[in-house]
Amino acid sequence: MTHAIEIDGVSFSFERQLVLDNVSLCVPHGGFVGLIGPNGGGKSTLLRLMLGLLAPQQGRIRIFGQTPTQASRRIGYVPQFARFARSFPISVEDVVLMGLLGKGHMWGPWRRRDRQKVDGVLETLEITHLRYRHIDSLSGGQLQRVLIARALASQPDVLLLDEPTASVDSNGERSLFELFASFKRDMTLVLISHDLGFISDYVDQVACLNRTLLSHSTESVTADTISQLYGEQVQMIHHHH
Repeated sequence: MTHAIEIDGVSFSFERQLVLDNVSLCVPHGGFVGLIGPNGGGKSTLLRLMLGLLAPQQGRIRIFGQTPTQASRRIGYVPQFARFARSFPISVEDVVLMGLLGKGHMWGPWRRRDRQKVDGVLETLEITHLRYRHIDSLSGGQLQRVLIARALASQPDVLLLDEPTASVDSNGERSLFELFASFKRDMTLVLISHDLGFISDYVDQVACLNRTLLSHSTESVTADTISQLYGEQVQMIHHHH
């Protein structure tokens, strides 16, 4: 199978508001796609469709030849912000362990091998020292790394990221993007971002979404392309170091 993700002619509306119009996109296994576009352009809706949280009203989505619901255990997801109360008394380790729910562990205490699986993930994200800290004591950047670790704990084949560096400073952002790029050996990534100049050093493909979608190789995206997408004049700055 050549494509990990196949989106074919997908349209979706909220009530009478058309959000996605005949959207098609193919992502090869091991691909890294940057999904860009204006606010309200449909980016988060497309991710929710890929997660199986919404169903296309027209067209179809396949993840490794299956529907998103059928392939749900092969998909990891990192939200833009934590959607739970920071005051909830739970440790970093327990949040990351939640990524194993639905992967054979359904009830009872966590097993030793479950905790051992978390060891490598915490090390990869460089947050082993936070293991027993409560989440209400973390900075925004630290919490975002915990959410990424939770997604990785499930060992996904597809990782969907909704602006995962929104709470991270520029140094932390570069560190995370370098980490994401290293994941391509093992998984396919789709990442929502507003910073094309930054992500262009890392992604293989740029998908420009504003109700309709156009896909480009990184090198073929120009200032005119972005102006058409956002509807205004923009200046592209390449962050090559």
